[in-house]
Amino acid sequence: MALVYCVANQKGGVGKTTTVVNLGDYLTIRGYNVLIVDMDPQANATSSLGLRCEENKSSAHLCHTIYEVLIAERPIGKAIRTTRRPRLHVVPSASALAGAEVELVGLLGREMRLRRALASVLQYYDYVLIDTPPSLGLLTINALTASDDGVIIPVQCEYLALEGLSRLLQTINLVRQHLNPRLKVSGVVLTMYDGRTRLSQEVVQEVRKFFQSHEVFQTIVPRNVRLSEAPSFGETIFTYSPESAGAMAYAALAEEFLARGKHLVRERGTL
Repeated sequence: MALVYCVANQKGGVGKTTTVVNLGDYLTIRGYNVLIVDMDPQANATSSLGLRCEENKSSAHLCHTIYEVLIAERPIGKAIRTTRRPRLHVVPSASALAGAEVELVGLLGREMRLRRALASVLQYYDYVLIDTPPSLGLLTINALTASDDGVIIPVQCEYLALEGLSRLLQTINLVRQHLNPRLKVSGVVLTMYDGRTRLSQEVVQEVRKFFQSHEVFQTIVPRNVRLSEAPSFGETIFTYSPESAGAMAYAALAEEFLARGKHLVRERGTL
């Protein structure tokens, strides 16, 4: 059975999607089968992997997205798409998902819909990574409820980096108490670090004071032009610029992530 993680932070522009797609791609390089679930109506993870469902309306199959899975209870297997990496699959998103927050309110078991949908495909993957929108609404709640193995929190090394994190942690605690007792913070990723500025250095210190030391990944992702460029070409950093500082940082982060998860692998008897 797959290990399931979500990447969450209600602030936008902190590196959630960048972390999901590049961590997922590196895991496939290491030989693992990975499913990325795009739960953001902006569909940035989808486009970052070279897919644009709304441009393919002539084919019904190509337009199946996480929206139909959550609202119409379409089998998630019908929405899974392949990517340029044979081991990397994605459940795409589209702008229709923006209305799902309202539509989910009146549905039975609204917080558990993603968890139930994923149950039918977990045996085919080693890892499932869920990208979330910049909010703490029902889409993010679904992602947290489905993530038995933890949540990864990207924090950018910029002004007001810690703003709103208390609310996110409160939400995580509420989901743990009422919906998913296995949920925990698996790690905090410092992103967009600029070693030339005192501000970035101060943010690193503040984050490591705010969280327990073991919760913060040692790897820090730098601000890197190649990381910003890669999504516009529908590529991850490992296909677009594998020798860049961004690629080296995400490779190191992924190795640290794998090392942290070894006890879960032993417990679950997977991989």
